[in-house]
Amino acid sequence: VADIKLPLLTGSMQLAEETVPAVMTIGDAVSQCVIDNKTLGYFMGRIYLFLTAIGIKTDLLRFRQHMRNEMAHYACDCWDAEIYTSYGWIECVGCADRSAYDLRVHSASTKKKLCVREHLAEPLVYEKLVCEPNNKLFGPKLKRAAKPVQEYLESLPVEELAEVKAALAKDGKATVTLTGTAVDGDYEITSDMLTIEYQTKIENTREYTPNVIEPSFGIGRILYALIEHSYSVRAEDEQRGVLSFNTQMSPFKCLILPISGNPSFKPFLQNTARSLRNVGVPARIDDAASVSIGRRYSRNDELGTPFAITFDFMTLKDNTVTLRERDSTKQVRGSLEDIVELVKNLVSGSVTWDDALAKFELVDTTSEADAESATE
Repeated sequence: VADIKLPLLTGSMQLAEETVPAVMTIGDAVSQCVIDNKTLGYFMGRIYLFLTAIGIKTDLLRFRQHMRNEMAHYACDCWDAEIYTSYGWIECVGCADRSAYDLRVHSASTKKKLCVREHLAEPLVYEKLVCEPNNKLFGPKLKRAAKPVQEYLESLPVEELAEVKAALAKDGKATVTLTGTAVDGDYEITSDMLTIEYQTKIENTREYTPNVIEPSFGIGRILYALIEHSYSVRAEDEQRGVLSFNTQMSPFKCLILPISGNPSFKPFLQNTARSLRNVGVPARIDDAASVSIGRRYSRNDELGTPFAITFDFMTLKDNTVTLRERDSTKQVRGSLEDIVELVKNLVSGSVTWDDALAKFELVDTTSEADAESATE
């Protein structure tokens, strides 16, 4: 996803009261520290791909970074995927880098290691400063503070622990200050109470506390935005609404309908619906012949159904049918078997409607009105 371009409204841009997002690749955003790390960038890329794949318009989508005063206490970086609707910009997906906050807090409370152990192909050999208390002196002298002092020393960065080692070597003693414990205060440790020496360590496994990326999807908001982005009206008739869902999002992929109520069409309807369902294409039958075929097309356009197979009187003669595409309203004619295969391929995305127009006979839809009149 490194080369995917995202519209990013950063925290600094918001402080400057800028509203137009900067467009940059995820790779550049990570390398310039606009996005905190690669893993967070990867999830933001996947969110973008998902939203655009279902039909959200790219020019009405942006990623807004949380300001420091709204950032959750556990997050080191957080972005919202916002979609523009008639209500303005709406947060639809949150993507927070929780770092290792959750596991560290649980581990500290339970005193249990919550980490990943990864087996190393090659053992890791290194030198490490290690505290070795003299139990005969360390515990009796420090009493209740013995364990907190030891834990404090073991938690020190190597540079600070080296300073304690140097003080013990030079002065024979060092002072440890405890805070945030039940035994806060200054404690003197002497060189006879413990030793701090480098030891050779060999590790066959790597231990680390994993970070957590938390994408949170508001499905209701996303679906509402998708409906808004998909809805339009026909240029020639504002009363005819269309939901231009892509084939992945349409509840039904294909409408099956007869041009009239002629009983001869009934066997074709059920068999075709069964054939489409057998190849994984959800289809519905609209055989309300009392309603004009144009009205039946229109009401299914409003439902977002992308394709419609129509049985007309040519079907009874040569077993051919027409296939209508919702957005262009163009129709092609072919054998029933070929059209069923075409619908399956259109829904799977292996062919496009332009491919169908190039391969199949284009129907002059003005003859449709004549055919409808002949049945009345």
